[in-house]
Amino acid sequence: MNNIKNFCSSFCIIFLTLFLCSCVNSRDNNMVNVSSENDNQKQTYIAIISKGWQHQYWQSVKMGADKAAKDYNVKITFEGPEGDSAISKQIEMIDSALSKKPAALVLAACDNKSAIPELEKAKAANIPVVIFDSGIDSNIPITTVATDNAAASSEAADKLAEAIGKEGEVAVICHDSVSITGISRRDGFINEVKKKYPNIKIVDIEYGGGDHEISKELSNEVIRKYPNIKGIFATNEGSTFGLINAVIEQDKVGKIAIVGFDAGKLQKDSVRNGIMLGAVAQNPVEMGYKAVEAAYKASKGEGLSNAIYSGYKWYDKTNVDDEDMRSLLYD
Repeated sequence: MNNIKNFCSSFCIIFLTLFLCSCVNSRDNNMVNVSSENDNQKQTYIAIISKGWQHQYWQSVKMGADKAAKDYNVKITFEGPEGDSAISKQIEMIDSALSKKPAALVLAACDNKSAIPELEKAKAANIPVVIFDSGIDSNIPITTVATDNAAASSEAADKLAEAIGKEGEVAVICHDSVSITGISRRDGFINEVKKKYPNIKIVDIEYGGGDHEISKELSNEVIRKYPNIKGIFATNEGSTFGLINAVIEQDKVGKIAIVGFDAGKLQKDSVRNGIMLGAVAQNPVEMGYKAVEAAYKASKGEGLSNAIYSGYKWYDKTNVDDEDMRSLLYD
């Protein structure tokens, strides 16, 4: 009888021990799961609002942003309105992004003033702001990641001037007069011409919002209005597309030297076949990468310089297919 009691007692102790171990292991597993969930919740979230989505340029910016997000283990969202002139839509997107309380906001502003109230909201919420591509008239942003647009447009002016023998009438098809990129590229070109080429006359400056069709019609009007025009500069991808198509429609290929900005497929093909003299290629992949990198560092309280240049390079028939141009010539 005593043996049976002893056996039962031992069995109960063993069973209780196993039960308690099981509970402990189960609790430990739950704690691991909670910790993993907390780690995910703590992942840095960065909201990115661009000026648009329709151009190949912005898709390349997103490629760079995605790569930086992976390298820095951050979560990003990337969105933009239907075009550079959709200011009110962009404001809505900024407000929506701020409501999600991101660790940082990355913004390419449609114009240099409209988003300032939203930046004030970000500042009040202690959300650091990084501007990319196009600046804004505010000291709230921590830094601006962009092409040196004035320098790039000055180089485009030099190339055009050489092509037309440093004399004659030229015009500008600009994407807008309110964004920092539009202003900087326009003025960079104009100032270089005025400073160095007294025999070149800028006869017209038109604003097409970066829209292909509007830019084409404006280019057509300029060509009809100034039959002796020798060169035209377009300030972004959409403006250049419109200009290329207008020159083809007006049968002015080889008669009007055209230079542009950015590097979509039509632009590259037009350089290869002689329709366009050349263009300034930005580095949108690098811009997207550096913007996310800067936003991550800002969210951690690291110091940043006021301006971070993402680079540019002139391309024409002589180097459009060179290996070192591949990353800048996006499709």
